[in-house]
Amino acid sequence: MLTAEIRQRFLDFFAAREHLVQPSASLLYNDPTLLFVNAGMVPMKPYFLGSEAPPAPRVTTVQKCVRTLDIEEVGKTTRHGTFFQMNGNFSFGDYFKAEAIRYAWELVTGPQAEGGFGFDPDRIWVTVLGPGVHPDYPEGDTEAVAHWRAVGVPAEHIQPRGLKDNYWHMGVPGPGGPCSEIYVDRGAEYGPDGGPEADEDRFLEIWNLVFMQQELASVRAKDDFDVRGPLPKPNIDTGMGLERVAYLLQGVDNLYEIDEVYPVIQRAGELAGRRYGADAEDDVRLRVVADHVRSALMLMTDGVTPGNEARGYVLRRLLRRSVRAMRLLGVGDRVLPELLPVSRDLMSASYPEVGAAWERISAAAYAEEDAFRRTLTAGTQIFDLAVRRARDEGRASLGGEQVFQLHDTYGFPYDLTLEMAAEQGLQVDTAGFRSLMQEQRERAKADAKAKKGSPADIEAYRALRGEGDTPFLGYTDLLTETRIRGIVLDGANRPSAGEGEVVELVLDATPFYPESGGQDADSGEIVADGLRAEVLDVQRPLPGLVVHRVRITFGEVAQGMRVRAQVDARARMDSCRAHSATHVVHAALRQLLGPTAVQAGSYNRPGYLRFDFNATQTLTPGLKEEIEGVSNEAVRSDLPVTATEMPLQKAKDLGAMAMFGEKYGDVVRMVEMGGPWSRELCGGTHVQSSAQIGLLTLTAESSIGSGVRRVEAFVGADAFDHLAKERAMVNNLADLLKVQPEQLPERVERLVSQLRAAEKEVAAMRSAQLLARADEFAAAATDVGGIAFVGRRVEGVAGNDLRTLALDVRGRLGQRPGVVALVGGGEDKAALVVATTPAARDLGADAGRLVGVGAPRLGGRGGGKADVAQGGGTDVGGAPEALSAIEAAVAGLTRG
Repeated sequence: MLTAEIRQRFLDFFAAREHLVQPSASLLYNDPTLLFVNAGMVPMKPYFLGSEAPPAPRVTTVQKCVRTLDIEEVGKTTRHGTFFQMNGNFSFGDYFKAEAIRYAWELVTGPQAEGGFGFDPDRIWVTVLGPGVHPDYPEGDTEAVAHWRAVGVPAEHIQPRGLKDNYWHMGVPGPGGPCSEIYVDRGAEYGPDGGPEADEDRFLEIWNLVFMQQELASVRAKDDFDVRGPLPKPNIDTGMGLERVAYLLQGVDNLYEIDEVYPVIQRAGELAGRRYGADAEDDVRLRVVADHVRSALMLMTDGVTPGNEARGYVLRRLLRRSVRAMRLLGVGDRVLPELLPVSRDLMSASYPEVGAAWERISAAAYAEEDAFRRTLTAGTQIFDLAVRRARDEGRASLGGEQVFQLHDTYGFPYDLTLEMAAEQGLQVDTAGFRSLMQEQRERAKADAKAKKGSPADIEAYRALRGEGDTPFLGYTDLLTETRIRGIVLDGANRPSAGEGEVVELVLDATPFYPESGGQDADSGEIVADGLRAEVLDVQRPLPGLVVHRVRITFGEVAQGMRVRAQVDARARMDSCRAHSATHVVHAALRQLLGPTAVQAGSYNRPGYLRFDFNATQTLTPGLKEEIEGVSNEAVRSDLPVTATEMPLQKAKDLGAMAMFGEKYGDVVRMVEMGGPWSRELCGGTHVQSSAQIGLLTLTAESSIGSGVRRVEAFVGADAFDHLAKERAMVNNLADLLKVQPEQLPERVERLVSQLRAAEKEVAAMRSAQLLARADEFAAAATDVGGIAFVGRRVEGVAGNDLRTLALDVRGRLGQRPGVVALVGGGEDKAALVVATTPAARDLGADAGRLVGVGAPRLGGRGGGKADVAQGGGTDVGGAPEALSAIEAAVAGLTRG
């Protein structure tokens, strides 16, 4: 049974039992505690926490998930995959244990001809929460046991387990409850008998049924928590691993061999000339390639681009591990153009958006592979230097710090370092490397834990949200008569607040736009007789609830008070101009760069916008002018701007652009500008026609990460002010240079040429002076134990000039043993260069070691090769001591 068919059977089964079928949420789900959706229930968290109303009492999904904590185990086991799909059915206060267990049993054991999966009932085992593991369950989850017995599971196939295995919670205060897991016996060839307690390779878990029936007050660990009490309405959350069910039904040994993954292994094997199954080490590498290529494909489909931070870093690592694994299999040529299309064709059956985004995906992936191939070249050079240094220092291994730096700073793969070190006859300080890696992981975990919020933080908002949504009237009204529903300070509700306090107000209705969709919040005032409050910020901490952060500048505010909410009209209009201009820039970029120029982020405030988009190359000056030109042409064309609410699917069919990771309801707001020229899903405020934008001028273009660029612009009056300042600057320069403005480029070019010529002349004079001093220094060399030593302080000379002088002096020492040590630099920074002749090196004089002797006296450090090395520091006064220390070290060479 194909994976896509298993997926569809699951959805059809629950749809026939009155479940609303929901599409998979994006992997970039808007949850600050997660990089990616890592479990099927993640998009359901707001419903379980009560912060949002569920779309239906019963829901079913097949959710895309990515987990990267066990990335090093990928390919080594049958269980670890980076990307996977989780089938789930959910009940929000509707059915509970009896129905959940019955549905699961019917689907798992039902005949395939009748829509089931057809597993042999005699091979099914289940686990439940056992007795004595928690005070609330002294006899264990007897209710679940009774329901499993009722559907036909024999008592000997029901195993009790502890809290770590069979109790579920989110790691923070909120809902929790016992769970029951379904296992399939794969047969005696996979391990000993005795159920899941005996062997979880033979007895493979395929489905976990979570019975949320308690509210947790605090959570300290998986098996250490406090229960506040029962939930008002118990919920059901289940998760079935699609890939696990697929490899059981397809009769293969692991998830890498199912129909959605194995063809990538086959193609990789053909490229490498390796046969899957012939060599265990090769098999691991081929499985890594197949898993990572598919995972990278799905991440890029949902809008991730390779980068150095967060999500982009995870994607970069997956792509580079794929390329590296192929290199270790003997393939040095580009591989992603051969492998990624295979995965695209396999995944498009379930996710058509993969094909729709292919041009953008392939461009980013292939550019990343090319960049990594350059990294491998550069990393190899750095590796060679590390090897040379180890040998010069008489070490038989590379230090863990060096290997970690290669891996972390330069992106050089660890196991490639191991392989190359072995080729050079060197060991690697594996323990040191792993220690540094563990420190890095601990920092990452600490950062993630610090970001993890608690549902208790929003208790005051939840109480106010219980009175209903805060209607946003700002699309049509800037002034609203309304009532103070609630006052919040430091997370608690208050009846009133006085002059000088900064508090949060919740109104029955509001004209203030809360910050969202890249648009800054509105400003303005909330007033009444005896009250004036300045609106500092507007946010939406819970869906449907708008909170106004205000400073009370006069009087007192009280719950229930009637007030007037007044938006600053001028600032709002400038915000509308900026937000509409953002849509104009997006459309212009797509018109000029093609469909791969997809939005990756945006921000706009009154008079200003910045827009991030996917691009693999720098924008040329000519292209920037074109973007600005197309944008202003759209402004001058006075295109109508309309906003229409419609079903999500209809908006998608019309080609409306959506932001990756944003959550959209069944009904969306589509903002249209000039018909199909610009269609985007957007809840922001906009002008009524493009001419109201007035003017747009691009001020900056830059890279903010691999494959992502940013443009910035001023809009309206701010654009005019920016151009006026530029014009004033041009006029000032023209007056200064005594030319007309249009003659400035020619005059500046001439001045630059004259300056360069003067710099060359100065450089030639400096070189002549240095040559003259080189003769002087060489002639004054002192004999130190048979070695000609030149140790001098050279004020005002640094960088390449100091190095050139040292090499020139060394050359004038001829064939005799000689060491040159020069300290240069300025008033607050010292530079040190040491150069040695071949005859001196034969006596043991090593420039790198001598710099190591002198640089600490300058308050710094340095190093280099045996023939020439350099360093420096911040203590210029230490020059005499540094030179003396180097001279003493030279003297010690011949005394020994």
